[in-house]
Amino acid sequence: MTVTAGIAAVMGMATSCSADSSSAQPAAQKSSSAPATTSSAALAWGACPPLAQGAKRDPREKCGTVKVPLDYRHPDGKTISIAVSRIATAKPGKRRGVLLLNPGGPALEGLDTPGEMAPTLPAPVLDEYDLIGFDPRGVGHSAPISCHLTDPSLSNMFPYPAADGSITANVTLARTTARQCASALGDDVALFTTRNTARDLDLVRQALGEKKISYWGQSYGTYLGTVYRSLFPADTDRMVLEGNVDPNKVWARQSATWGKGMADRFPDAARLAAAHNDSLELGKDVAQVKKAYLALGDRLDRKPIPLPGSKSSLNGVTFRQFTYGLLLHNELLPVLTQFWKAAADMAAGQPSSQDSAVLGQLFADSPPEPGVPADNQATMFLALTCGDVQWSHDVAKYAAGTAADREKWPLSAGMPGNIWPCAFWHAPIEAPVKVTSHGSRDVLLLQNRRDNATPWETGRGLRRALGSQAAFVGVDNGGHYVYHSGSTCADAATVAFLAEGKLPAKDVHCTAKPLN
Repeated sequence: MTVTAGIAAVMGMATSCSADSSSAQPAAQKSSSAPATTSSAALAWGACPPLAQGAKRDPREKCGTVKVPLDYRHPDGKTISIAVSRIATAKPGKRRGVLLLNPGGPALEGLDTPGEMAPTLPAPVLDEYDLIGFDPRGVGHSAPISCHLTDPSLSNMFPYPAADGSITANVTLARTTARQCASALGDDVALFTTRNTARDLDLVRQALGEKKISYWGQSYGTYLGTVYRSLFPADTDRMVLEGNVDPNKVWARQSATWGKGMADRFPDAARLAAAHNDSLELGKDVAQVKKAYLALGDRLDRKPIPLPGSKSSLNGVTFRQFTYGLLLHNELLPVLTQFWKAAADMAAGQPSSQDSAVLGQLFADSPPEPGVPADNQATMFLALTCGDVQWSHDVAKYAAGTAADREKWPLSAGMPGNIWPCAFWHAPIEAPVKVTSHGSRDVLLLQNRRDNATPWETGRGLRRALGSQAAFVGVDNGGHYVYHSGSTCADAATVAFLAEGKLPAKDVHCTAKPLN
């Protein structure tokens, strides 16, 4: 589970997109009333939906749609369309089947994931699989839903307390947001769950004409994959899960791990900052950089800084959110240290032209995507995390958890234990899927030691849940992504599994190339 997935999503959290979400309708109002079938017709491949201005797409990608029930309790009722994409193998004679790809989020669009993943995959994988992308129900071009949130970014979804630790404003915002979504979506909001998304995937499998599907899920996509495997074990082939969610911690207990995850990951960036202290002036060692970071976050909480030429300001929340998002990728750590430098200079009233360029890039508005509400990701993030499982309604418990987190994990400032709109959400209509160790040995788990989004302990939690049915590859690396991120050992294990079906007999522990 991630707050973001990559720097583009980090940008989206700190800025308001210019798209108008007023035209978005609840899925039930947009969907067809045609009956759904349990054996979907073959997909008709054609052109893909239009992209946001400046975005690019692999020209090999073709798209189609699959109709699924809005409510699986009433399979002959209203339907919605799931948008699916494909990059077909260039060597049909070697084709093994399909590899479905999900980039996580929750609620990230996945329609263009095949084109994004293809350049990182070797010929043995590209020859054997059609790469399949999809926008999950409620997301992107799959009957997108909207709560009509005033702020369409994700920043308000992650509840940092006030500078003095109070959560009063967070409680008010959480209640208001939950009411807004209930008003906009009604009872339909309870239908946009991970369990129903997994059911959709099985109808996609049928529409593809496949007896089984292979699957690669990242972050939240690991939970979706384990749910699919639990519901449809006979329909699952090879499964790669990367940056793993513990299915026994969904979702409040999963987010509660972020404090330790941040503490484990932060030193990677702090060491880089210390190595360049002559230019950055953030501290000579990890301890000094951490002290400067905490002081700057507290200062921005109490006195946000307007950004010249912009309606935005840099406050403690955006400062921490950018940090969290940039920590997800090793290659973005130099950008992160420059961001810290820019924030410190702004707070001191001495910004340089380079500082302004760094902040301008991070705060730049993302172009709107045609047909997708501006608050779609924020809405679906809430629908999934709040709708999959019941959250506590005890406000005092959240206050205590926030205070404890602030003391134990100061880098995350109390956010992981704080109250979410889920505390006031529509009650889930189904219990979470029980993930067990039953079934074939067909799962490869990839996990970094210092992952601030899905920490090591949650990867090990999924390892325990799947037992002997999974192989585990742990990497002494930081960041959220394992494959193609510096470990030849992990990459080789992934390719050997997908191309040849070979899983390590025992857990493997890999190294990665050192950070510069």
